[in-house]
Amino acid sequence: QVQLVESGGGLVQPGDSLRLSCAASGRAYSTFTMAWFRQAPGEEREFVAAIRGSADITYNHYADSVKGRFTISRDNAKNAVYLQMNDLKPEDTAVYYCVADHAYLAEGTYDRSDKYDYWGQGTQVTVSS
Repeated sequence: QVQLVESGGGLVQPGDSLRLSCAASGRAYSTFTMAWFRQAPGEEREFVAAIRGSADITYNHYADSVKGRFTISRDNAKNAVYLQMNDLKPEDTAVYYCVADHAYLAEGTYDRSDKYDYWGQGTQVTVSS
């Protein structure tokens, strides 16, 4: 089992930055794919970013809507994954979920929410002027 706890959400203005953190515990050492999804009110849950791999080599992937603005990173020593969000827009408003899976998810699958076994409780990000 893996437990995930997100933090770092809040209310910000357009153009501001936020850094989300996700602390993993349990069998966190063997989570080869970690990602962030988000869900806005009345919308379906959507993929934001994923990081695949082990300590030596990792691969990052982003949804087109956040590419160039968001950065996902991982600190294996701390069993943590982060999402640095810059130039936030009102359409980024959502509950952000940290997710993880023991598998090294293949291309074309890491952006599917049904592929992840472990989910955090979510953290609210609101971008509004």
